Amino acid sequence: MKSIASTSGKILDTAQSLIVAGGYNGFSYADISAAIGIRKASIHHHFPTKAELVAVLVDRYRQQVEVGLNSLREQFPSPAEQLRAYLNFWQTCIRDASLPFCVCAMLAGEMQMLPEEVASRVRAHFHSLSGWLTSVLETGAQQGLFRLHKQPGEEAQMLMASVHGAMLSVRAFSDPGLFSTIVSPQITRLMAPAH
Repeated sequence: MKSIASTSGKILDTAQSLIVAGGYNGFSYADISAAIGIRKASIHHHFPTKAELVAVLVDRYRQQVEVGLNSLREQFPSPAEQLRAYLNFWQTCIRDASLPFCVCAMLAGEMQMLPEEVASRVRAHFHSLSGWLTSVLETGAQQGLFRLHKQPGEEAQMLMASVHGAMLSVRAFSDPGLFSTIVSPQITRLMAPAH
């Protein structure tokens, strides 16, 4: 049973790397087969369709994100520290190329072309992330740590757009430093004391 789990895990890991590099339509089972040295039939055994493979991948990614965000709440009592840790996570991943792009952000760019079983999961990821950010911003504002200029949900959307837009800029200009250049002013604005 372990080899089945590890084979499906390798397939998912490879698919994730390929999606981050080129999107949903930028890879095939042949690419996965070549990358990990198994037959396409073996991939179909684990994941009969590409849509099913990517749906499982997004579910796995969402679970990992949820665990990560929950651990930030446990590790850092302050909403300001939670937000900084979230942004530092992405900055580190981009700098060391361990996870240079959010797989759901990449898929969101292809939303109109995605099978519904994948698209609905991508939407759910963004709803969940937005909910977490909204909660952090709301709690921080109540504690006097953040100065929100709009409703917490709107601020969360703006911050999420900045983070994912920064990922695009980093990729477009091959400059990991742009992430901080783009996102840091957003944090500075949120942390600004009330006038």
